Amino acid sequence: MNDRIYLHEFIDIIGQGRAAYNHHMTANYGHLARTERRLYCIGVFSTVGSTERWPQSTNLWEYRDGWDGVANHLSFEFGNAKHQDANLVNWWAEAAKLRSGGLDRLLIPAHFTPTLDTLIETGVRGECYYHEQISCEPGQARDVLDAIEQHRLALADRFGWRLVGAYRTALVHDSEVIIIWAVPTFAAWAAFEASVSSGADDDVIAWHTAIAGIVRDWRNKLLVASDLSPIKTGTIL
Repeated sequence: MNDRIYLHEFIDIIGQGRAAYNHHMTANYGHLARTERRLYCIGVFSTVGSTERWPQSTNLWEYRDGWDGVANHLSFEFGNAKHQDANLVNWWAEAAKLRSGGLDRLLIPAHFTPTLDTLIETGVRGECYYHEQISCEPGQARDVLDAIEQHRLALADRFGWRLVGAYRTALVHDSEVIIIWAVPTFAAWAAFEASVSSGADDDVIAWHTAIAGIVRDWRNKLLVASDLSPIKTGTIL
């Protein structure tokens, strides 16, 4: 059972600043986030532009202390007149040169989602990562996660994919699910997409049948982990 909470961030990058932002986030914030807030970086990823909006980065973090950890983090960040951690003034000034804003969400993991420790211990990593953002009918996120456990895990295994995490988004009416997979190669991703587009793969058909009527739509894309991401290096920041 995974009782942790996750922070997921889409970051809008300015110009050609993506590589510098990814390094700034991991090298200059990851250790501080862990030691001050017990917020552990799983990975900072670049969006593969051919598959979605760009330039963009995606950050994924783990709160070791669950909701108590989230509350502690927010109290630490906003418990002052400037609503900013005094230790991050210079960090924010540098980050502002590289990003224009973003969209964050708090995620509740499915029981079969591995923790960061497990991801590192079992060597879950890929040449690329498949990010799924599933919009579902209100109140149906748990049912979508059940269908993932029953159908998608085995389907992913066929192509050599490994689960990074499956989550339902908090602060909405159980109407969104986020899934991230570690994909061994771009070819392994392409093989999966070929099976989906063929319309003749029995396992894909079974997955789509299982979510028919509860899923409205999805937006999927590829990510690549930045060099210092723990999911890439196997080392906690």
